[in-house]
Amino acid sequence: MSANAVSQQQIVASLPAHLRPFVTVQNPESQYTPRDHAVWRFLMAALTRGLAETAHPVYLEGLVRTGIALDHIPSIDEMNACLAKLGWRAVVVDGFIPPAIFMEFQALKVLVIALEMRSVEHLLYTPAPDILHESAGHAPFLIDVDYAEFLQRFGEVGMEAIANEHDHELYEAIRELSILKESPASQVEEVAAAEARLAALAASEQEPSEAALLTRLHWWTVEYGLVGELEDYRLFGAGLLSSLGESQSCRDDDVVQKLPLTVNAVNTAYDITTTQPQLFVTRSCRHMSQILEEFAANMASRRGGAESLRKAIDAKVVCSAVYDSGVQVSGVLSDMICDAAGNVNYLQTRGPTQLSYKGKELYGHGIQSHKDGFGSPVGLLKEFSRCLSEYTIDELKAHQIVVGEAVQLEFLSGINVRGHLESVLRQDHRNLILSFSDCTVTALDGQVLFEPAWGRYDMAVGGRIVSVFGGVADRESYQLYKPLPRTATPAEESDERLMNAYALLQLCASDCEGKAWGDDTLSEVIGCLNDYPKEWLLRAEVLRLGVGSVNGDLWDRARRELDALVIERQHRRALGLVFPEVF
Repeated sequence: MSANAVSQQQIVASLPAHLRPFVTVQNPESQYTPRDHAVWRFLMAALTRGLAETAHPVYLEGLVRTGIALDHIPSIDEMNACLAKLGWRAVVVDGFIPPAIFMEFQALKVLVIALEMRSVEHLLYTPAPDILHESAGHAPFLIDVDYAEFLQRFGEVGMEAIANEHDHELYEAIRELSILKESPASQVEEVAAAEARLAALAASEQEPSEAALLTRLHWWTVEYGLVGELEDYRLFGAGLLSSLGESQSCRDDDVVQKLPLTVNAVNTAYDITTTQPQLFVTRSCRHMSQILEEFAANMASRRGGAESLRKAIDAKVVCSAVYDSGVQVSGVLSDMICDAAGNVNYLQTRGPTQLSYKGKELYGHGIQSHKDGFGSPVGLLKEFSRCLSEYTIDELKAHQIVVGEAVQLEFLSGINVRGHLESVLRQDHRNLILSFSDCTVTALDGQVLFEPAWGRYDMAVGGRIVSVFGGVADRESYQLYKPLPRTATPAEESDERLMNAYALLQLCASDCEGKAWGDDTLSEVIGCLNDYPKEWLLRAEVLRLGVGSVNGDLWDRARRELDALVIERQHRRALGLVFPEVF
């Protein structure tokens, strides 16, 4: 790492506090085995050769410019030294993280990279996030300004999307299944049970949430996107670029249908556990940005009003409603009152609720102050020409709204607030919260919305609900998401002798003068070939050295045995890419 490079610890320290717990530290020297590095080398050799003519031209250039080496698993420090020149950073995380957190990182121009390296058993396709997919799949295209801007903007839009309970359950089911499938210690029964849970959730006929629809758009662009024309396209989705199998099979137009990308792509669900039956082709990154904005224009965060509040109520998770005054109410929205014209007259939350302004929690109005919920009118007062938030203190006095006195507020909707006004919270010359004691709030039909016995009544001020978005307004003060433990069964212990053989072969590959390759090395490698008859990757590492750099008999033996094992393991196509002169 250069003297001017930023360390992992410095990057973590620069992040918002609520994001830091999701970040872990990579120790490349101890994190990965020599076999892991061999898996990386094999995959990167196969992918770069196989994708040379089929991936977007930016891909190969992007690998170099974002610090992704072909001969070893890259360190995050190596990547960050390059990404800094592009205005981006990278952090490592432990497996899946909540989608909303992932989007927030992306909005901050931080690339989230899974710490783990896929196993040799899942070489063609990994069910869990891994460092190859996240780094070699996503990072290269950041050198394209339009793509980088699209990715950041996607994060900004994704942060506002309303998820629901079903989304949370689906996320946890996918997370659990991927961990079990990747772990060599998992039992068949465990995997089957996890697959059944995921299948049941996926088969649900529940209406997809905003977040689910946006995730589909992310899948069909960032993960599995094609760019160009229907008849002449290139691969750029990270899921395709990091999958040896699907990067080849997806080009069969008789099997995989190609469709033009429109906003209607959000209506097409996907199955993360299998290859995709159709893919979408975008004209360019600017085209994708247009599609994203077309979708965003109809999100609750843009539209506000009763329809948007209804989305949040149906979601049954924490969301935020924004008054035109700027007051933000964050909690599980549970009910609302509307008039005949569809205007929101009152909103209600249940459970811990936060009140904020411009993304900052208002003093004294955190979840401890409103732990049992919050309710407040929405709309104009009778005979008031402007929103109550816009009145000066003197103007309030002229309307008999005075701190320390009994006050009655009659809304156009018929909602009536009567109580002793204790304080007015103001910011930016606006009235944001009026706090009452001995307060009664009633609706037009006489329904009691608040009683004096319930304590202090804090009334948010505002004439309309202009936005509703997922999550909370002040993420620092109300940390909605916490990192989940990796519930994986312990991985198999590394075989020290086998790892030593891989390390020896890598040392020989990097030894230009050939000093590392001697009788002791030859004896050790031959012994491992004898003791590990199915270790095909070890044989591939022998071939990688080349016939001129290794004992000829050993090279021939590795080729013969590998040829026999390839048929069994169905890796002939991949080996043919890496060793075209042999397979």
